[in-house]
Amino acid sequence: MMVVLDTSAAVDLVLHSSEREAESRLLADAKWVLAPTLFVSEVANVFWKYHAFQNMPMEQAESAMELTLELPDSLADVRELYTEAFAMACRTRHPVYDMLYLVLARRNNALLLTRDKGLIKLAAKHDVRVE
Repeated sequence: MMVVLDTSAAVDLVLHSSEREAESRLLADAKWVLAPTLFVSEVANVFWKYHAFQNMPMEQAESAMELTLELPDSLADVRELYTEAFAMACRTRHPVYDMLYLVLARRNNALLLTRDKGLIKLAAKHDVRVE
C-alpha cells in the first residue's frame, strides 16, 4: 500500500512517537510513502513556530525537523499537481496546499495519513482513503 503523509500527521508522529505506534507501523509497512514538495517548507515552518512561540530549543527543533523530513520515501513535484489542486480548491473552497495532498493520494490510490479534520472530511467526499 502507498501512503501520502501530510505535515500534521508527520509532525505529530515525530513529537508523540510513543503514542503513535499504529501510525509508525503503517509507515513501516507501506510500499512507498509520498508527500508533495510543499511538505519541506511546511515542516520547516512548523518547527520554526515551535522554536519562536513555544520556546523549543533550536537544536531540538532542527533535530525533530530532520526526523520528520526523513519520513517520506519521495517528494512529488507540486508543479505536476497544482493545476488540479487549484481547480479542486476553487470548487471546494479549501486551501490549495491541502488539495495537493488530496490530489497526490487520489492519483496514486494511496492512503492519506493526516490529522487535519477538514481534510479528512473532504477526502471522504472524494473517495480517498484516510487514516
